[in-house]
This record gives sequence, C-alpha cells and structure tokens, in this order.
Amino acid sequence: MEEIQSQSDNYRSSSSSASSPASRVPSSNFFYLRKPGSLRQPISFEDSPEWEDTDADVRVEEGGDSINAATTPVSPSLSKLNSGSLPSPPMPEAAAVTRKTAGASVVWKDLAVTIKGKRKYSDKVVKSSNGYALPGTMTVIMGPAKSGKSTLLRAIAGRLHPSAKMYGEVFINGAKTRFLYGSYGFVDRETTLIGSLTVREYLYYSALLQLPGFFCQKKSVVEEAIQAMSLGDYANKLIGGHCYMKGLARGERRRVSIARELVMRPRILFIDEPLYHLDSVSALLMMVTLKKLASTGCTLIFTIYQSSTEVFGLFDRICLLSNGNTLFFGETLACLQHFSNAGFPCPIMQSPSDHFLRAINTDFDRIIAMCKNWQDDNGDFSSVNMDTAVAIRTLEATYKSSADAAAVETMMLRLTEKEGPLLKSKGKASNATRIAVLTWRSLLIMSREWKYYWLRLILYMILTLCIGTVFSGLGHSLSSVVKRVAAIFVFVSFTSLLSIAGVPALLKEVKIYASEESNQHSGALVFLFGQLLSSIPFLFLISISSSLIFYFLIGLRDGFSLLMYFVLNFFMCLFVNEGLLLAVTSLWQNIFWSILTLVTIHVVMMLSAGYLRIRNELPRPMWKYPLSYIAFHTYSIQGLLENEYLGTNFAVGQVRTISGFQALHSAYDISQSSNSKWENLLVLFLMAIGYRILVFVLLHFHVRKNVSLHRIWQCRKSTT
Repeated sequence: MEEIQSQSDNYRSSSSSASSPASRVPSSNFFYLRKPGSLRQPISFEDSPEWEDTDADVRVEEGGDSINAATTPVSPSLSKLNSGSLPSPPMPEAAAVTRKTAGASVVWKDLAVTIKGKRKYSDKVVKSSNGYALPGTMTVIMGPAKSGKSTLLRAIAGRLHPSAKMYGEVFINGAKTRFLYGSYGFVDRETTLIGSLTVREYLYYSALLQLPGFFCQKKSVVEEAIQAMSLGDYANKLIGGHCYMKGLARGERRRVSIARELVMRPRILFIDEPLYHLDSVSALLMMVTLKKLASTGCTLIFTIYQSSTEVFGLFDRICLLSNGNTLFFGETLACLQHFSNAGFPCPIMQSPSDHFLRAINTDFDRIIAMCKNWQDDNGDFSSVNMDTAVAIRTLEATYKSSADAAAVETMMLRLTEKEGPLLKSKGKASNATRIAVLTWRSLLIMSREWKYYWLRLILYMILTLCIGTVFSGLGHSLSSVVKRVAAIFVFVSFTSLLSIAGVPALLKEVKIYASEESNQHSGALVFLFGQLLSSIPFLFLISISSSLIFYFLIGLRDGFSLLMYFVLNFFMCLFVNEGLLLAVTSLWQNIFWSILTLVTIHVVMMLSAGYLRIRNELPRPMWKYPLSYIAFHTYSIQGLLENEYLGTNFAVGQVRTISGFQALHSAYDISQSSNSKWENLLVLFLMAIGYRILVFVLLHFHVRKNVSLHRIWQCRKSTT
C-alpha cells in the first residue's frame, strides 16, 4: 500500500495542472442534457415492477435541445459535484418521440466468463462483474482493447459460444430468465449488409423475415425504424452503391444495421462497438441518435473503446473494465470523481475517456519505456508516472471500498427483490414466408449485381461462341466423331470451370445467411430453398443461351427433342456445379481457399471424365474408383454423346455401315441402351440433391460453429 500511495502522490504532483471534475465547467455555448449537480433517473416502463422511486417523466421538447427528467439524489461520491456537467450536443430537431417502448431492467451479478483452452477452461475473460441497466438509459461497457468488453456484453445477452462458460446470474425485470425471440436485439461489431438494396428495401425484407402478419403492417414498422435511426435522407439510397453511384458511409451503414434490429421493436438493445471505425462526426451523430432512441424507453447496453468529451456526456452509466476486472460501475460523472478520489484527477482539456484508458491500458507502459529518454517542449513525454498495473490495483481497491459500489449493490438488490412481468416471445414469420422472401430478394439482387451475374452470363456466351467457332464446320462424317467428342468435352469442362467466377457472390450470400441466422432471422433450410429457387432462373438463362450458340455452331443433329435434352443436360450440369460451389464456399468461407479448392476439384474431375483416357482404361485404385464416378463431367458428357450418336449410322465405304455406338466406342465409353441418357440425367439430379444436403449440413453445423468461433477468437484477441 505504501508503494501505491507513493506512486499516487507522484501522479498528483505530475498532474498539477489537472483539475477536479467540479472545476471542469464548460463554456455557456454548450448544450446540456443534465442540470448541474444532478443526474437523471431512468425512464419508467409500463410493465416494470412498481418502483415508485425510479419513475420519471421524460419528454423531448419540440424545437428544444434537452431532455427534461425527474431527478434523484446523487450518489455519495457525486455530492461534491455542485458545478457543471460534461457538455453534450443538442438532440436532433426531429427528435419528437412518437412511440414509447416498454423497456426492461437488466441486472448481472457476479458474472464471470471463462473460455475453454486446449485442455480445460483456463482463460478467464471476465471476472466477477456486477451492474445493471434500466429502461430509457444508455449503459456503456468501456475499456481498452483486450479487456473483455464484448465477452461481457455477449454473456449478458446470452449469446456466448458453447466453448465459453459463464458463471453468475442475469436478471431481467427481477427474474432469472433468458432473453426470448423478439424481446431483445443484438447488433454485432461487423454486420453484413446487402449493398444492392436500398435502405428501405433492406429493412423491409428484414421485417418480412422477422415478423408475422400482413405486409402493410410491416411497412409502418420499417418507417419507424428509419425515423428512429435518422435515416430518412438515405432511405431510397443503395447501401453499397451501384455502378457509378456512391454507397452509404460507414456511419449510415452502422445505423442501418441497428435499424434492422429495431423492426422487432425490442425492449432491450445490445450493440457491440457502435462507433467501430467511425470518425468523430459520425460517432457523435450515432450517439445522439441512440440517445434519442433511449428517450423512447428502450434499454440500451453497448460496448465502446473510446469517445470524445461530447459523446461521453451522453452516457448514463459506465462499466469500466481492464483485463476482465471491473474498476468502476456507476454514473458517468461519478466515474470522474472516482478517478479523482483514487489519485488520478482528469487534467484540463483532456477527454475523460482518454484519461480513463490512459490510466488503465497496460500498452502505454511499453510506449513510455520506449520514449523514456525523449522529451518534448513541455517536458516529459507523459504526465503519468505511475505504473499502469499499480493504477489498476488502486482503482479497483478504491472502488470496492467506495460508496458507489455499495450504491450499486443496493440498487441491484432493489431490482431483483421483486419480479416484474416476464418478457414474452414475439411470433416469427413462417418458413414458407421466409423462403418466398429470400427467393424474391435474391432475384432482385441478381437483377442489380451486374458484376456477379450479368457479366457471368456475357462471359458464358463469349466462351461458348469461342468454342463453337473453333469447332465449327465439322460435318457429319465418321472422321468428325473424335472432334465432336472433343468439342463437347471442352464445352462442359470449360463452362463448369467458368462457374468459379460466381464464388464471390456465393460467399456474400453465405455471410448474409450467417449474419441473419445469428439473430434467428433465417435458418439453414430456409436459406437453402431460397437460394435454390432463386438460382434456377439464372442457371436456366445461362444454359439455354449457351446451348443454342454451341448447338448450332457445331451443327449437332436436328430435332427439337434433341435440342431440349441438350439444354436440360447442360442445365443439370450447372445445377450440380452450383451445389459444389456452394458446398466449398460454405466449408471455407474464404475466397482464396474456396477458389483454390474448386480449381483443384475441377481439374481432377476433368482428368477422370473419360475423355483424356477412356474410363475403363483408367487406373482403378483412384482414378476410376471413385474419381470417375464422382465427377459430374462424366455423366454430362456421356449423356450428350448418347443424345447425339445413339440411333445414327455411318457409312464405311460403299456397302458397309456402322452404328453411332461403334463409331464412338473407341473415343468415349457410352452405353447402348436407349434409356442411358436419361439415366445419366437422373444421376446428375441426384448429385445436385446430394450436394444440397451437404450444404445443409455445413450451414447448420459448420457455418454456425465458424461464426461463433470467430466471435470467441475476437474475445480471445481482446483479452490476450
């Protein structure tokens, strides 16, 4: 303790220019959300337990810039703050509250989280955290990188991966229960949006996926979400841009991801890093918008790394973490007083959040060590002389023995001693509705994503035109058989290889599915059927355009039925290949490894397809069994050749003729049965079904596991 006291005295002496929070009175040209010397109470909620001393009447005055709220006696540590509060920006002019939300109280008690290592649960990410969040308030979990902010947020929301183990209790309206569908919303740090849709379209399709009921009812919900997140000016703009049109900035995109959760009208909203990758202006606008949302009664809990002074002034309560330890929980102004009491007053002209992170971020020790001999014009490189580890221990010990910690315990006891109404689960849209919505949405995306779809169609036609012109004018003699086999092999193989160009589009679809599935907006079976139905028109358009070009340039046999079989066979070939692409993309979820794997698979299938060497002559251990039977090229080429040559005869000299089967036997292995080509078509259909079943398994288990593991990895990265 003597060491802590001595270093604390050194810090006080080095911060002689610092002032206590009471002296940090901003100039009169700032707007305020709080009256000097008082703190706002949470907004009351309609279904909450009857806490007479926590009710408050909150309203936003039209044309005004402040929220009027009932006040309550300040906590003991705040009794010294008799002068101004932190400056806060004005609320937007259109901040009139049109709809109130019945929020819910959230209490977490002795919450600890461990992540399973290679052998046991050894990595303790969060250590015995206590706190609460009330309706109509913004509770922020703040701390440096590697402090466990996101893990704590996910633990409270009940969204931890099975490999993470949680200890402690979470109360909702005073009852130990879990969050039900529709009662809360969770916004990840990075949300995959659909760039080819407008903001209104994206939110409308999200509402169709989430909510039951009629379409007209969902339009009003979408408009409310747009108004709540101040997206009215961007409602008809494409999210990601289109052709030469510029997409939304990061700030607007982040607000769109939050608005997606608001269509459910949640009572509690969790947001992981709402200011992630935002500049100061976008961050301020984001927080003012969230403040407006909180004023409707919604309970907001989110994480944040750092904020400006104006943004900090908007917070109601702060939970300060460092290495998983809770250094403070309480009102934002009380946090300033807490640091001052511990010997770390916030200097003048420094943002409070910067000061907090400077004191508890161990990374600064390395910077100071590197620059210990460097001095600027004002003297030392840093005015902080205390070791960060000592500062953390001092702040933690000061908080545990403070009246603020006792006040938190008292409030938690009051919130949990009486159970309020349980949160009710809201109805979901039916699977049939979701499949129809996903199908229509995918078709709309295809019509706008020219780079991934229409350009592919053009490339298919150009490739087919090139192949057709190279092999044109073959005639129908016996000598043309080998060249026709080569043309069909090249056509099937090269067009299948060209399908790999669709990997980026499929990867985007898988990421959108993972994002929607994490919030129960979609499911593996729903996504699979939606993707299947939406891809059929596009694949059929490719198959019929490419088949017509190839069929007539090569000069294959006349006959409408023969032409239709050729189109159907090529369509099934593309259909199987689409399933293969989707399976590999779902497996890797990485564009580089997906393309590399698919190119390797296609090359191996081309080698074992029976053209370079007849299948019966292939080495049996690997190339014939099983590769030649796995390759879909084999069945497609065999069916097309049987369609072309079975039932035909070729003259050999003037008196002898041979059948098409005999003419083709030495070039490719086909069957003499008249039903053989339909059997090959059936095999292609079964392979397409098999790949879709594999995709379902990967989506249901592997994709969900990978998304959760990615979150756990982020948690590990933020704590190690």
